[in-house]
Amino acid sequence: MNDLITSKNNSLGSGYLRADGRKGIRNIVLIVYLVECARHVAQKIALQFDEQKVQMIGFSGCYPNSYAERMMHSLCTQPNVGAVLLVSLGCESFNGSSLLKHVEASNRPVKLVGIQQTGGTKMAIEEGKQFITFALAQLDRVPRTEIYWKDMIIGVVSGGSDATSGLTANPATGLAFDKLQTLDSTCIFENTGEMIGLEDDLKRRASRPDLGEELKNTILKAASYYANMGHGSFAPGNAEGGLTTLEEKSIGAYCKSGSSAIVGLLKPCDLPTVPGLYLMDIVPDGVPTFGFPNPNDISEMNELIASGAQCILFTTGRGSVAGSAISPVIKIMANPENYVRLEENMDVNAGKILMGKSSLDDIANEIILRIAEVAGGKRTKAEELGHFEFSLGYKFFEPAGPSCLA
Repeated sequence: MNDLITSKNNSLGSGYLRADGRKGIRNIVLIVYLVECARHVAQKIALQFDEQKVQMIGFSGCYPNSYAERMMHSLCTQPNVGAVLLVSLGCESFNGSSLLKHVEASNRPVKLVGIQQTGGTKMAIEEGKQFITFALAQLDRVPRTEIYWKDMIIGVVSGGSDATSGLTANPATGLAFDKLQTLDSTCIFENTGEMIGLEDDLKRRASRPDLGEELKNTILKAASYYANMGHGSFAPGNAEGGLTTLEEKSIGAYCKSGSSAIVGLLKPCDLPTVPGLYLMDIVPDGVPTFGFPNPNDISEMNELIASGAQCILFTTGRGSVAGSAISPVIKIMANPENYVRLEENMDVNAGKILMGKSSLDDIANEIILRIAEVAGGKRTKAEELGHFEFSLGYKFFEPAGPSCLA
């Protein structure tokens, strides 16, 4: 077996040391639009640079939302981010000056371009281009540092699930998560809306009783939220892929968390306090206001990234092509037939388990090896193909209480 994935003391490669002590495995410039009206200018700037180095994200809404602002604060100072250009129309409700100060305090190059103040589209684009050129030169000055397993935060999502997901990709990822715990890594699983019916087992796995109650209540909240919305986390594609009920999908999705003790409960943007396994609560608090908890898998990845994940595992049975603008996404295909059809988008073929060509342990080790390679600088299939998706909507969360934190 590769020594890289069996010893916590082996370096995964050279990363990027940030002022807060966290380590990134990428060093990108973010262009951030602060309202839909500024998207065009931001996009025009981004298109003039290498997409592997400069990425665009943004928030479309004009109505203020503390969740969106907190997400942007976290994403703009994520370990994989080296510099930030903020693009504002000038009259939106988003607090751009607060975000500017937050990024400045992190010692990253940052600039706020206001389209109204600058003089319109062309002048804003030119000002933004000048800053990006400057920022790219500054990235070369970021201190390099060795990356170890203890430095890594790994998130997991599942999307486009089918009947094979709970048999191959998800349990193999769960086993990989268990192995990563022995290497002192931090792992985060999410989507409490797909764990309805499993709240007692989650409670059993909690590292202490008060956390167990919080975990159970989180799933009960999700069940109530979906009941009020009149819609569960079950898509037509899940049924076409052979899944029969939300309970069946839930059990299959739950497998990707492994069997380790759960040390904490996070809400988006909360940072893990110690190494270990965490559950992320993605379902908003309070009554439904702006719609479904997460309209797409990309939103879920963003929330894991906002909580520090430098790398995301994405399990799928039907197939997905989505990547992320900030953290590399490793695709793990559950279905061997769909792997053949979508091989250009997939990093790991967990379908080999069904074909009798690999064991769960083999695929778990392969997943960990892929993480190590990506941490060392190797691009994922999504990165190679230019999949740098981003999505951010409205949500409402109350702060996590002390009983949730490790």
